[in-house]
Amino acid sequence: MQRLLTLILVSGALAAHGQRYVCGQADPGSEAGAIQLTASSLYTATSPGFDLNTVPEVHSGFCSSDKPFFFSATLPEGSYRVTVVLGSSHPSATTIKAEARRLMIEQAVTTSGTSATRIFDVNVRVPQIAGDVSHTVKLKPREVGNMDWDSKLTLEFNGDMPSIHSLSIEPIKETTIYLAGDSTVVDQDVEPWAAWGQMLPRFFNPGVVVANHGESGETIRSFIDELRLAKILSLIQPGDYLLIQFGHNDQKPNGVPLDAYRALLIESIGKTRAKGATPVLVTSVNRRTFDSEGRISNSLMLYTEAVREIAASQHVALVDLNAMSKTLFEAMGPETSMKAFMHYPANAYPNQTEPISDDTHFNSYGAYELARCVVRGIRDAKLPLAEFLKRMVTNFDPSTPDPQPAFHLPATPIPLKAANVMKVPQT
Repeated sequence: MQRLLTLILVSGALAAHGQRYVCGQADPGSEAGAIQLTASSLYTATSPGFDLNTVPEVHSGFCSSDKPFFFSATLPEGSYRVTVVLGSSHPSATTIKAEARRLMIEQAVTTSGTSATRIFDVNVRVPQIAGDVSHTVKLKPREVGNMDWDSKLTLEFNGDMPSIHSLSIEPIKETTIYLAGDSTVVDQDVEPWAAWGQMLPRFFNPGVVVANHGESGETIRSFIDELRLAKILSLIQPGDYLLIQFGHNDQKPNGVPLDAYRALLIESIGKTRAKGATPVLVTSVNRRTFDSEGRISNSLMLYTEAVREIAASQHVALVDLNAMSKTLFEAMGPETSMKAFMHYPANAYPNQTEPISDDTHFNSYGAYELARCVVRGIRDAKLPLAEFLKRMVTNFDPSTPDPQPAFHLPATPIPLKAANVMKVPQT
């Protein structure tokens, strides 16, 4: 009981006021009230600290390592602004991911003895549905223990000698972009799998937060039946957005018949609008299905056209990811496009004993390019969200993909529970 009371007090204090953490001894003047981080600052349910069996070196006011390291803090469900001061006495290139590999900051470079401040907003959630404690999201086995669903915020610092001086976490209330979708949207938590939803936060400035509720294997019906939509509707506020992308599993045998698919989409649109939020329909990304002439053939039958028709009839904004991905993959061509999908020889990753040949799911490069397409769609639809896009985010042309050899995101260490990456369920 005492431990629970302590946890409530710690979480409540942080929820109300925020907290700053400093590597090494805090300056009593400029950093009064900051928590000092040392090599023995290890995360527990009641104590923020370094997590997942990783501990950086702490020296001269910096936390740095030649390997990825993680920091976690127990927090209530909600959105938080994270301010990180990066840099150390040596050159560093730091990439920051949050929760289940959501890309927040891409390769922030600092030279010896310099610092750089980066700010981003991140969402924390739990399976319980607010106001209805008897109901929770029906998690799949792969989601139990997943960092997207626990009661803490986890930050991953990765790259070339990732280094931080300090970080602060403060609660915020702001516009939220909720994502509802399948395995091409979800925060894939195991390398080398990735999806566009987990790349999307990287393109937004503070002021809007992405809450990705997508999950592998979902149809629009199962998303509703598992109370995933109910969870979103319990949180969504006027001025928020819900991006909806389903179709890959709906169009399969024993999926969702087209008429029911239409009806459930329209119903979801109505419920979102009833909350004062804005629904946005996203057509399903294409599979890697090239014909003999090097063109992408339609493997999604009439489901993508149904989304376009509903967007028009219901006056809903549309992000036509299906059309943009067709252009993107055809521009890559049959060979180069393999580098965007899950095509790997055996032993490319630890405990991957067999080749992976998957023309539906993406690696980080493919997911990143598709997120750029979604950003393009947000701009083309003239959604107010476009005001929050980072200035450096140029308008992407799917016919001119970023060159794959120049793309690099440092790999997140594979968790022990997913020792065999072949067995991560993706459909």
